[in-house]
Amino acid sequence: MSHVADDHGFNPRLIAAVVAIGVIAFITLWALIALGPQLSSGNDGGGHALSKAAPGYAGIVDLTERAGAHVELRRSEEAPVYEEEWRELLILTPTHRTKADEIARVMKGHRGGPVLIILPKWQTGRHPQKPGWAGGGFPIAPPAKLLPATVGKIDKIASEPHARGAAAAGSIGGRRIALPLPSLRSQVIVADGFDTLIGFPHGGAILAKHRSDNIYILSDPDLVNNLAFANRERAAAAAMLVDAIAADAEADALAFDLTLNGFGSQRSLLRFAFVPPFIGITLCLIAAGLLALWQAWMRFGPALKPGRAIAVSKEALIANSADLIKQARRELDGADAFVKSQRIAIARRLHAPGGLDDDATDAWIDRHLRDGSDLFSSLARRLPLARNTHEFLEGAQALHDIRKDLLRDS
Repeated sequence: MSHVADDHGFNPRLIAAVVAIGVIAFITLWALIALGPQLSSGNDGGGHALSKAAPGYAGIVDLTERAGAHVELRRSEEAPVYEEEWRELLILTPTHRTKADEIARVMKGHRGGPVLIILPKWQTGRHPQKPGWAGGGFPIAPPAKLLPATVGKIDKIASEPHARGAAAAGSIGGRRIALPLPSLRSQVIVADGFDTLIGFPHGGAILAKHRSDNIYILSDPDLVNNLAFANRERAAAAAMLVDAIAADAEADALAFDLTLNGFGSQRSLLRFAFVPPFIGITLCLIAAGLLALWQAWMRFGPALKPGRAIAVSKEALIANSADLIKQARRELDGADAFVKSQRIAIARRLHAPGGLDDDATDAWIDRHLRDGSDLFSSLARRLPLARNTHEFLEGAQALHDIRKDLLRDS
């Protein structure tokens, strides 16, 4: 028989809390690994659409959204597929460390749509005391081989001086655009195969367009980045520039790429598990696991002390002995011993004379039986001759009945 343990090694509620916290922490860890780039604010002081620092583009994103434009912050190299005819102007903001094949993959994923490439200009680091700020920045021209061969060849990217208050003017899709140039130097490009839309006062191009594709290159990012929002005039010029390029490309919306800046969400089974439509399957699996834990917790209680294999009692001793004789198939061998035990018990209780042998004792017992009943002596001789257990049990039961009748006991 089993007994409930009096003491517990651990508190059940404490163990349940530890298991629950562990499960939640495990699921949260993998969710953050899968969705970390998407959950990040991106305000790290870099030159991308999530950054609110000087070289970032959060200002132009916010301004165009407030103006009613549809703006997408794209975290995938593949452009979404729209049911209706919908064109997006993809705006790329590569860094000095971006490789040409990375730009090529993003442009291929855009499937021939219009693209605006804003060349990098500033090398910055993070501000040591103010999160999200850029610190220690200095201008440096990117390499001419930054762009892939499919875009075209850029002969020169250089920083050129200009007079204070100078402006760069040009025409984009029939719209006249004048851009006030920042500081005293601007980054310009010289490239064959591109038409200059907005030229630099001393030669070169500020904005150029590929002659056979809808690919635009803006050489100086300070015309549209957060630095351009230092005053109202430059902010308005930045908005007009982006709007004019989108109108010339016949684009319906703007899409700022984030993959070149390390905020892309790659296709993976782990990420699919936490985004629609597979998030439903993940939630079902989590619920099934919790139900399995709950079932296990409710089924098994405190530890049980194992009971004895053999109980301490005469009844158990007799039962075990009988089972051992049965397994050895030696039931018939106990006939003589059984007859002897019955003879001795009856003779002792009825005070038989001493000195009698077995036959004389059996005859003395026969004289005490009722007329017409089976004789003890005949049963005693017949029981050892039993051929099977049925005959043995029948004879043993008859001897036991004689004992009950003579001794009046059970």
